[in-house]
Amino acid sequence: MAIWLNFFSGLRPLNRSGAVRDAIAGLTLASMNIPQILGYTRIAGTPAVTGLYTALLPLLMFAIFGSSRHLVVAADSATAAIFSSGLSGMAPQASVKYMALVGTVALLTAGLLLLARMFKLGFLADFLSRTVLVGFLTGVGFQIGIAMLGEMSGIPVTAHKTFEQLQQVIEGLLQVNIPTLSLSLLVVSCILGCRLFLPRFPVPLILVVAGISASYSYDFAGHGIAVIGPVPGGLPSFTFPAVSWDEALEVIPIALSCFVIIIAQSAATARVFAVRHHERVDEDADILGLSAANAAAALSGAFVVNGSPTQTAMAELAGARSQVAQLVFAGIVLLVLLFFTGPLQYLPHSVLAGIVFTIAIGLVDLKSLRDIRAESPGEFNLAIITAVVVALVGLQQGILLAVALSLLRHVRHSYRPHTMVLVPDESGLWLPRAVMQGLVTEPGLVVYRFGADLFYANDNRFTDEVRTLIEHAPIPIRWFLVDAGAITDIDYSAARSLRELCDDLKRYGVTLVFGRVNAYLRADMDRHGITAAMGEEFIFSTLHEPLAMVRSGAAVLQGSDQ
Repeated sequence: MAIWLNFFSGLRPLNRSGAVRDAIAGLTLASMNIPQILGYTRIAGTPAVTGLYTALLPLLMFAIFGSSRHLVVAADSATAAIFSSGLSGMAPQASVKYMALVGTVALLTAGLLLLARMFKLGFLADFLSRTVLVGFLTGVGFQIGIAMLGEMSGIPVTAHKTFEQLQQVIEGLLQVNIPTLSLSLLVVSCILGCRLFLPRFPVPLILVVAGISASYSYDFAGHGIAVIGPVPGGLPSFTFPAVSWDEALEVIPIALSCFVIIIAQSAATARVFAVRHHERVDEDADILGLSAANAAAALSGAFVVNGSPTQTAMAELAGARSQVAQLVFAGIVLLVLLFFTGPLQYLPHSVLAGIVFTIAIGLVDLKSLRDIRAESPGEFNLAIITAVVVALVGLQQGILLAVALSLLRHVRHSYRPHTMVLVPDESGLWLPRAVMQGLVTEPGLVVYRFGADLFYANDNRFTDEVRTLIEHAPIPIRWFLVDAGAITDIDYSAARSLRELCDDLKRYGVTLVFGRVNAYLRADMDRHGITAAMGEEFIFSTLHEPLAMVRSGAAVLQGSDQ
């Protein structure tokens, strides 16, 4: 029984009214999402039926093993764009070899997620900051939008690089198929208009049904409007991807890229919706669920699946509050596979391309970009750089850049932390001021605040500023008090620099004192010999104690001078 309780945690607790509510939400979710997952196959370069496969067994596997009540795990534009851009040069899209490579990427991704669960690597999600994730998705939006222009206009596009695709579209403007372009513009305008005024209206489904009906009635294919063609029905067949070892090794970087995005995007999405509904989420259980979902996708002829922010938001908008809605969604997909794939052959490519184009527009989060620019211009620049690299260079390179920029920004903050000296104003109130020569707190005293842990990259900044403040003080400094409230760790290199500083200050006749030392910092100071070098009597857990000691010492010195 204890083992059973680990399963289906995204459904529990559940009562009859909640089940009915979520079942209705699942019907609504299916009506909105089935056209979208069909559209994702245009990004993935796979047959249309594979989009339906992603919303069948993968959804079931995540419902069994995952913990999030809200996360929708199925086809996703970001991961689809990653593996399609990486595999398109290895085999023709939708070919048998291409699908084998697609399955291999999904299986490798599942293996990486399983390793992440075993070693509890959910923290890796934190290495993609929200800023660069916004930039990454913006770049993906531009890349997908440009990739759809050919199908939306009827212009033949054979290139795989975004810039080359745009160039071919511009060069082929005289070859525009007017009926195809008109149909695409109608789809895009209807979806965008309904987003503003009827956000819960399943307009993509209505457009798909209308497109199929019109295509069948008026023979769109005979009038130059491309259609999907026959779509195989029935349940997916279970096969193991047949690729060579060399090919498997070649796609490992693609799987790694998918893994990073899945970890970051799924964890962030699950956290956001859990917080919104005052729930807790088990990230490790979600990683296991994502691993099982991708393994099921690989073996059932689908492609990499991800916790989709857009589909999860659509599920919440439909009223879903547990994985029951996602299971109903999977049930509707099963019915479509068994009984309704025949009509899909008449669906125009331009209708799906128009739907995907609106998805791409949604990925460009202008509101978040404006907020980032207003609050942090430096982070805005990082987001824009990431977007440009993703759109013009490639998704894998964009992911690596996003991770690198996130880490570099963190290291930069630690390398050049905020440092200040507490200086009294006219009323005698102490205020922090940026470090500069000649600043003192009181005659003979400097209270110095360092805003980061001390490590090998910033210890020189710490010691240099201490020496500068002492050497350029208007009168000799007797006490140098370090406010260590922001310091929790000292590494070996920084400890050596600090001990050398202690020796130098003693020769200058300056007493080094540390205040607001927490237990972790004190343990490091003891272990590295800093406590012995300074003297225990000069290390305090508060700031008022060392100040009282300094002032009493100054009074004693003043009395002896008299």
